[in-house]
Amino acid sequence: MDKVVIHQPHPDPRVDVPNSHEWGSGICNFTEDMRSCCLGFWCCPCFACMISKEYGECLCLPLLEFFRAWLSPVTMSMRTSVRERYNIEGSIAKDCVCATFCTPCVWCQISRELQRRKTDVVLVNAKTV
Repeated sequence: MDKVVIHQPHPDPRVDVPNSHEWGSGICNFTEDMRSCCLGFWCCPCFACMISKEYGECLCLPLLEFFRAWLSPVTMSMRTSVRERYNIEGSIAKDCVCATFCTPCVWCQISRELQRRKTDVVLVNAKTV
């Protein structure tokens, strides 16, 4: 009988752990993903719809708030939902402040977090001959 030996690669300790209880990037870390942040700044409604769909919510959900006076309930709710899904520490008060005063920044942060937490599924089929 042949032995099958599988070696798992050890993660680099400097690599960011996707299961941490912190946001992977700050609210203003635009340089981490300039392409997305430019889209978020110049066309926030389109960008928010794309992120909403990627997150699994209705594509048009963010459009409900882009014609509002000052409050951003959808952005705040999405940020809170991402925090809850990934067990990120924070508060609804901070979510509200961030969403109210910098809506594009919140959508960019959510986008970076979704990319950071995205995991590839690898299926391995090992057989002995």
